[in-house]
Amino acid sequence: MKKISLYFVLSTFVFLMISCGGADRAHQLKVLNWADYIDEDVKENFESWYFDQTGEKVQLVYETFDINETALTKIEIGHEDYDVFCPSEYIIERMLKKGLIQPIRKDLIPDSIWYFDNIAPYVVNQFQQMAPSADIQVKDYTAGYMWGTTGFIYNPQYVNREDLRTWGAILNPKFENRVLMKDAFRDVYSVLVLYTFKDQIAAGKVTREELVRDITPERVEAVKQVLLKAKKQICGWEVDFGKEEMTKGKAWMNLSWSGDAQFAIEEAAEVGVLLDYIVPEEGSNVWFDGWVIPKYAKNTKAATYFIDYMCRADNALANMNEIGYVSCAGGVNAAATILEEQNDEEEWPESVDASYFFGEEPIEVEGEMLDPHALHLNPVYYADKSTIDRCALMHDAGESQEMLLEMWNEIKLAR
Repeated sequence: MKKISLYFVLSTFVFLMISCGGADRAHQLKVLNWADYIDEDVKENFESWYFDQTGEKVQLVYETFDINETALTKIEIGHEDYDVFCPSEYIIERMLKKGLIQPIRKDLIPDSIWYFDNIAPYVVNQFQQMAPSADIQVKDYTAGYMWGTTGFIYNPQYVNREDLRTWGAILNPKFENRVLMKDAFRDVYSVLVLYTFKDQIAAGKVTREELVRDITPERVEAVKQVLLKAKKQICGWEVDFGKEEMTKGKAWMNLSWSGDAQFAIEEAAEVGVLLDYIVPEEGSNVWFDGWVIPKYAKNTKAATYFIDYMCRADNALANMNEIGYVSCAGGVNAAATILEEQNDEEEWPESVDASYFFGEEPIEVEGEMLDPHALHLNPVYYADKSTIDRCALMHDAGESQEMLLEMWNEIKLAR
């Protein structure tokens, strides 16, 4: 999801140079992914791995994007022939509705290197919520890549954790001009609608899933009013500069994604600044990015191999460690590999219940049976089940998209 850098410009330039060079398209794999969203060694090693498996050469052409909708337009309107695309969940849902995704063909991959089953059943079940009809199995069209939650990154030097147990913290006058907001209207709306209608949730009149999925004028207006009241506290709408502002103390809290939170925490620690992350009690959205093969792909075989390669447990770990987001790998064939590195009682003495992700059964790791209900994991990476139970999946806004965008523009222009 999600970090943007100069690499976007450079990779796009390289992509255009290669495209204009008239490369052999049959032996070329065109990948469209978020910027800074892959381990460079994993990426660079794909061509040789593909040759080892198939005896065929392939040239990896790698382009990056920074906005879901812009990337989708290239495919939907421009008919760009990307072979592999990594959009967010609501874009995957939109593409499924519009018939813009090819099924993943299992017959193209030998059973001996079939790694799609490494995806955690939790992710598969969440993705199934995006099915446009009951007869469609979403797992046949996409493989989860990274996932996470939305919450507050904050600096404990200035902010008490107790103040951030509610999204209403953005209304607190003691944080005037100290709150950064992700410039992502879907994500912000999806969490603030839970805050705005928290009483109805508590009374059982509406569920979090309904609030996030069913976008109505009433709900959009209610969220808009909250954001208007919060304007004095908001010091900026950021895409990628939040961690720097937090490290310098210019901002004290940042409504952001868990992956960016982990990245910011690590960057700040290098200069002696402590940052932390929390998901407010009203609930949040749980988001996913996944690999798909677009309708206009030209090299579906190499695309299928690439997605399968990215599902391999060691590659999932490498990508996770490099970019600070959490891999969707956690199925029975990958859980032990993931937990061998991630489960660390010394670093994370307080346990989390991650049974929703790794399953209910004990997992053997280096001769020890680990209880998935009490794992010692980074809580920014793997939120406790009690937190996940308060999260809802974002969906395609459909015709309500313009209404949300209009609201967002009004908020940003308001004085």
